[in-house]
Amino acid sequence: MGIKRRHWAWAAAPLALALLATTGCAGTQGAQARPTTAPTTSGALSTSVARVCAKPAAGPAKAPAGAVTVDPAVVGDLAAQTKSNPPNTTFWLRPGDHRLDPDRYAQVIPKEGDRYLGAPGAVLDGRQKNQYAFGGTARNVTIRYLTVQGFVAPQNEGVVNHDSADGWVVEHATIRNNSGAGLMAGAHQRVRANCLRDNGQYGMNAYTTGGRVGDLVVEGNEIVGNNTGDWERRQPGCGCTGGVKFWAVNGADIRGNWVHDNRGTGLWADTNNNDFRIENNVIEANDGAALIYETSYNAVIRNNTIRRNNWVEGRKAADRGDNFPFATVYLSESGGEPRIRARTDKIEIYRNVLENNWSGITLWENADRFCNSPANTSSGVCTLLVRDTDRCAEPAIAGAPLYADCRWKTQRVDIHGNRFVLDKSVVTCAAKCDRMAVLANYGTYPDWSPYKGDGVAEAITSKQHNRWHDNVYIGPWKFVAHDPSQVLDSGQWQGTPYRQDAGSTLDPRAGG
Repeated sequence: MGIKRRHWAWAAAPLALALLATTGCAGTQGAQARPTTAPTTSGALSTSVARVCAKPAAGPAKAPAGAVTVDPAVVGDLAAQTKSNPPNTTFWLRPGDHRLDPDRYAQVIPKEGDRYLGAPGAVLDGRQKNQYAFGGTARNVTIRYLTVQGFVAPQNEGVVNHDSADGWVVEHATIRNNSGAGLMAGAHQRVRANCLRDNGQYGMNAYTTGGRVGDLVVEGNEIVGNNTGDWERRQPGCGCTGGVKFWAVNGADIRGNWVHDNRGTGLWADTNNNDFRIENNVIEANDGAALIYETSYNAVIRNNTIRRNNWVEGRKAADRGDNFPFATVYLSESGGEPRIRARTDKIEIYRNVLENNWSGITLWENADRFCNSPANTSSGVCTLLVRDTDRCAEPAIAGAPLYADCRWKTQRVDIHGNRFVLDKSVVTCAAKCDRMAVLANYGTYPDWSPYKGDGVAEAITSKQHNRWHDNVYIGPWKFVAHDPSQVLDSGQWQGTPYRQDAGSTLDPRAGG
C-alpha cells in the first residue's frame, strides 16, 4: 500500500432516515471556511446527503432474544464471550465503554456468522493501547450500532475487519478517532449508513493482501475529517491518504455517501480497480481531489454533486509555480477496456454537477509509467491484460500485443451532460483553477522504453476515443490539450484539431 501519486513533469523523468438527520460535523483543515451544513446544488440535480455523524441511528435498548449480553464493567468480556460461544452467535453490548485487555494485540476474533449489536451508548474503546478492534478471517460477520474509537492501527492497516475477511456487514456504526484506517474491506462487504470520522489515515481502506476485493457496496455513509495524521506531509508523495482508498477492487457500488472535509482526496481508486459505479454522492470541501481513478478500468460516474474540492492542494501547487492541471476529478492512466469484464466497457462521466472546485476534470497519462518500468509507482504490479510483469521488457514490448497491453491507458472516456460552474471570487483564485484537460508528458524513461517522445500525448489527445460533449459550462473555463503548455480558449478547444465539447454550452459569465 501507500502507492505514490505523481504527475511526471513535461520533459522530465433503511437508510432514508439516516439521510434526513441534521448534521453538525465540523470541518477539518483547509485554507477556506468549510461548510458545516449540507450543500445545495445550483442546477437541476438534487442529491440526498448522508448526515449520519450528528445523530447516529440507535441500536436495540434491550438484548434481542437469544443474544449473549456483554458487560462493559468486565475488561475483555467481548473477546472472551466471542471465544467461548459458537459461530452464528448474536452479541448485545450493554451501554457504556467496553475495553479489551491492555495488550496492544488484544482484539475480538469473531466466528463465522457472528453478529455484534450495540445498545444506545455502547462504545468499544481501544484507549490508545489496542491496535485492532475486530480481526481474523471469519466470514459473514455483522457489526451494527456500535461506536469503535481510540484504536492505534499501524499505517495502512485497519481497526475493524483488520484482515479483510469476506462478507462482513457494517451498518449504523460510528468508527472514529482511530489511527490507520477505521475500516478495512473484504469481498462481498456491505458498508451502510456509518459515520467514518476523524481517523488517522483513511475512513476505509479497501485492500486485501495477495488478492482482489470483489462485490463491494459503500452506501449512505458520512465520511468526514479523515487523515488527521496528515500522512502526505509526513511522507511526501506517498499517495496514502483520504476518505476512502480502493486497491484492486473488482466491482464496487459507491452511492449516496457524503464525503467531505477530508485532508487529502475524498475517494481514491488506485491500481487495477474495475467496474465501479460512483453515483448520487455529495463530495465536497476535501483538501485534495474529490475523486481520483488511477491505473484502473471501466467505471460509471454519474449524478454526483461535487463542490469546493481541491482548494488546498490545488492552490499549493499553483503557488509553487506548477502548471500541471490539478483537477477535482482526476483520471490517471485509467480508461475503458472491453476485454475486461464489467458492467460497462468505458469510463462514462455524466449528469454530475461540479461547482466551484479547483479545476474540473483531467485525463492524464504518464508516458514513463507502464508495467515493469521503474517509473511505475505501483511497484511490481502489471496491467490486468498482462499476467507476467517480466514480459514487459525489450524487445517484445515494442511490438504487438505488449506495446498496447503493458500500458495503463486513458481511453474510451465519455464526459457528457455535466454542469461545470466556476466563480473565481468564490474559489479566490486568479489562475490555474479553471482547467479542463487531456494530456500526457514527453516520454523519456527508462532507456528501453518504447513510449519515448510525444506518442502517448498524441494518443490520449486524439486517438484513444476520449471526448467531452453536451456539457454546460458557466464561468471562465480554459482547456489544456496534449501537454501543459497548450492552454486553449473554448473556441480552440471546440475547433480543429481537438474538436471537443460538441453540443456544449459555454457561458463565460461566473455565477449559478
